[in-house]
Amino acid sequence: MAETQTDAERRRVLIAEDEALIRLDLAEMLAEEGYEVVGEAGDGETAVKLAEELKPDLVILDIKMPIMDGLAAAERIAGARIAPVIILTAFSQRDLVERARAAGAMAYLVKPFQKSDLVPAVEIALSRYSEIAALEAEVAGLTDRLEIRKTVERAKGALMTTYGMTEPQAFKWIQRTAMDHRMTMKEVAERILAETAGGEVAQPTA
Repeated sequence: MAETQTDAERRRVLIAEDEALIRLDLAEMLAEEGYEVVGEAGDGETAVKLAEELKPDLVILDIKMPIMDGLAAAERIAGARIAPVIILTAFSQRDLVERARAAGAMAYLVKPFQKSDLVPAVEIALSRYSEIAALEAEVAGLTDRLEIRKTVERAKGALMTTYGMTEPQAFKWIQRTAMDHRMTMKEVAERILAETAGGEVAQPTA
């Protein structure tokens, strides 16, 4: 538990929300969970500028904001590989979720939300972002990158089904195995899928 809290304390978060009360609630919830709120903005343009200056670990953006909306800001922040993005959306804006994903958002929260909704969304966004960064470091070409992501996703699913791992645990196991055996993550993923198809998967050691 102490390790999780230490990890959370290192996470620096930027919040962009034009409603001051929601922004305050978000900041309080994050602070209570050990995250550090390093900046706040009331519009998308300011959010992008702060993200470029502060280089936070995570950016939370409301969809509806003045000057520049959250989707446009997400495209800028995600496109520049500054930080993972979580999009805030109202129930009436559920149709915008796909657009948020296309803009580069790693997760989304539907308002009104509770702390129990916020923390998993934060962890999902951070986990997915680190996965993508690791895969991008392994390959240069976009086509290759997409193919590897699909293969790794399928291998993660096999580990989750076979051993009851969480998604982050499965990815870390693939990443660690690749490092230990000096293989690429694609090679490890392909081996997992082949062994799963054959009915045998090597028991993870950790």
